[in-house]
Amino acid sequence: MSKKRVNFYPGLPPRLRPFTDLDIVCGVDEAGRGPLAGPVFAAAVILDPKRPIEGLRDSKKLTEARRDELAPQIREHALAWAICQASCEEIDTLNILHATMLAMRRAVEALQLVPTIALIDGNRCPPMDVKAHAVIEGDDKCHAISAASILAKTARDAELVRLHAAYPQYCFDQHKGYSTALHLERLRLHGPSPVHRRSFAPVRSLLQVDLFAPAPGDAFGEPAPAAALLEAPTQAQTA
Repeated sequence: MSKKRVNFYPGLPPRLRPFTDLDIVCGVDEAGRGPLAGPVFAAAVILDPKRPIEGLRDSKKLTEARRDELAPQIREHALAWAICQASCEEIDTLNILHATMLAMRRAVEALQLVPTIALIDGNRCPPMDVKAHAVIEGDDKCHAISAASILAKTARDAELVRLHAAYPQYCFDQHKGYSTALHLERLRLHGPSPVHRRSFAPVRSLLQVDLFAPAPGDAFGEPAPAAALLEAPTQAQTA
């Protein structure tokens, strides 16, 4: 008895797919655009049609325990995967949108298997050599994007737990950098840490800013170009 064919694109009917069965499709998603602290993460995943993973959906709709169950399955069964980030300094220099696009591009470029098309969650695509297509609410429409959202979310949560060990006074392990009442209370009590995003309003309001000082970037206040920024840490599938 043959196995039931898995639909890897439950929210994308064939007539709306900008690719064919011959394409190597990767899904791309981010985690951590909204928090006040820590890097923004992005992941890219190319799933194996012969090894479907049950239960893939938007990481925000999964429990932490379920995400932690699925993440190792994705790393084991995917044809290729990569997780990259953009630092707090890059977020403050470029702004959060452009830093997110940078992390996404890094993730796609870090894949060991080169895709022919990247499906990006959201309504914007980062500039890169690979053909890209934005899919609004893609993390519930495309399994590869769902997988990317899970890898990005679990990697970022793990990073915030690591940052908690360095800065326990902020309780990063509990709120993961988001602007909860606890985080705002600790931020007011202790002031911003080196891993807080100084361009975000709640953090910026606590800083004594010299209005005549140059902005982050060069001596004249010009933002540093993305190409001049240091490459961020990358996790990727090994051969």
